[in-house]
This record gives sequence, structure tokens and C-alpha cells, in this order.
Amino acid sequence: MSKPKVVLTHWVHPEVIELLQTRCEVVANPTRETLSAEEIRRRTADADAIMVFMPDSIDTAFLDACPHLRVVGAALKGYDNFDVQACTQRGIWFTIVPDLLTVPTAELTIGLMLAAGRRMLEGDRFVRSGEFAGWRPQLYGTGLADTTVGIIGMGAVGRAIAKRLAAFDTRILYTDPVPLSRQEEAAWQAEAVALPKLLSRSDYVIPMLPIKPETLHLIDSDALAQMRDGTILVNACRGSVVDEASVAQALDTGKLAAYAADVFELEEWARPERPREIPPALLEHPHTFFTPHSGSAVDAVRRDIALEAARNILQALAGDRPHGALNDPQVRKGA
Repeated sequence: MSKPKVVLTHWVHPEVIELLQTRCEVVANPTRETLSAEEIRRRTADADAIMVFMPDSIDTAFLDACPHLRVVGAALKGYDNFDVQACTQRGIWFTIVPDLLTVPTAELTIGLMLAAGRRMLEGDRFVRSGEFAGWRPQLYGTGLADTTVGIIGMGAVGRAIAKRLAAFDTRILYTDPVPLSRQEEAAWQAEAVALPKLLSRSDYVIPMLPIKPETLHLIDSDALAQMRDGTILVNACRGSVVDEASVAQALDTGKLAAYAADVFELEEWARPERPREIPPALLEHPHTFFTPHSGSAVDAVRRDIALEAARNILQALAGDRPHGALNDPQVRKGA
């Protein structure tokens, strides 16, 4: 009996391929580039499973072109680029890796806060310019101690950020439908408030939300107008939670002292009207600091995420319910 075929759309660590090869024929992507949608569809036309990543998108047309699929194993947490309902209706498992991205994303968010507040990129450029001749009273910024940080969304990543900020002697304002426990609020100096109060009282504002119709452009011109002058905005959740054009204007007026981001609107492949580039006004502004969607880009973490996605695939192909299953297929192929 031939082995089931598994397609990997992006590069993974060798350990991931070795694990899958124990029971599968693996079609890997040895490059660090994203394959075209047409090439992924071609490779998956006769495949039993596919491991997908952030730049990928699966819709009904893709599934119709790949009739043998039994499981889509996503090496990620957010899944709005994927039609889970269509998978369910076709008897295809859809799995995610919900937990392993939390800590590295929280760490990077704090790094973005420090980089933006302390104007690190400007300092780096100044030193490299050759003009630095020693200390001068310049490039004064904002630290973390004795500041108020507003976190919009206290899910796993929001909580991890708050926990780590406690060591910096910050005050936390947060908004979330589910409040923290009294013990957590006391330990993290956290207070639940309505969004307008959070926006108007915070030195740093951190949205930490999934992208949904109600969170699209949550931070728009109206929200920015409610912030105090000189606020620092940090986005490491989803690009379209923030209206980048409005952020650029707020930087020009001084409403925002700085903007740091790891995610961008152009990455929202499920949005047909998404921008196709980062606004030049943001890229050129001296008070911005960007990283290329590196929230989980810790080598060991990315290896473990792909390994967990591979285990989900193997469980599904064996006829078991995958640990990271997000659905319950109506007709389970291969059962």
C-alpha cells in the first residue's frame, strides 16, 4: 500500500520532514520562498494532507481541486485565511497550533515597546552615520517604568505581556469581555476599564486581538483622536486591526510619538480590498520601528510549531481526532 502524500507549502526544520516520512510521502518546499497558489494547488491535487502557513489561503475552489485531502494542518494560531466550514463539509480535518506562539509573541511585543519608546532605531542610524562623537543630550524617549500600558484583549498573549510587564513597574489598563482574576490584577497592577478610558489614559497602547469584522480598523482616526498626545502604539497581533493610513497622519501631528509593528495590512490575504503595500509615509517616518512578522520567529519555537502541526496530520491520517482539531468533519475521509 502506498504511503499518504503530504505537501508542505513552506520550509520546515529537517526534524519535521523526518517525522512525517515515517508514515508519509513528503513533498517539501526546500526554499525560503512562498510558492504561488497555482503551484501549491498543483502539488496538492492528489495529496492526502497539507501543512499550511501564514501566507497561504484555502477556499472552496482550492478544496474542489484537491479532492483527496483528509487533513489541513496549519502551523499557526490565526486561521482567518482558511475556510474551516468548507473543510468540515468535505470531511477534512482542520488543525491549528494554539499555544506555542504565545511567549515569543509577548517577548517581541515588549521588545517593540522598548525599541519605539527609547528610539533605538534612530540611535542605531545615528551611530552608523559617523556623526556620533560621544554622549550628547539627545534622542530622549520614553521608558517603561512608571508608565501606563493599555492592552486591548487579554487572551493568552495579552496575559503573557501583562505578566512580563510587571517586572518593569508598569500600570496595566485592559479591556476584555472576560476579566482577569483578582490575584492577576493585583500581581500585574492591572485594572479593567472601557476602551475609551484605556485609550485616553495610556502611554502605550497594545491591541492584541484576532482579525474579525468588529476588530477591522479598531484603531482608526476616531480611536487615535481619543489618545493623549505622545502615545506610543504597538501592533503585534494582526495588521488590519490598525488603520495604517490614519496612524501615519497621527505620527505627523504628534498625536502618536511612535508606532512599532510586526504585522501589516498587506498580509491580510482574506481581505480583497487590503492594501498591497505599507504606506510610504509610515516607512519613511523616523518614529517608526518595524519587524517582518517575527512574533514567533524563535528557531526552537518554529521547529516545535511545525512538529506539532505534523503530529496533528499524522493523527488525522491514522483515523484519530487530532490534538489541535478546530472542527469535527461531517464525513471523515479514510475513516
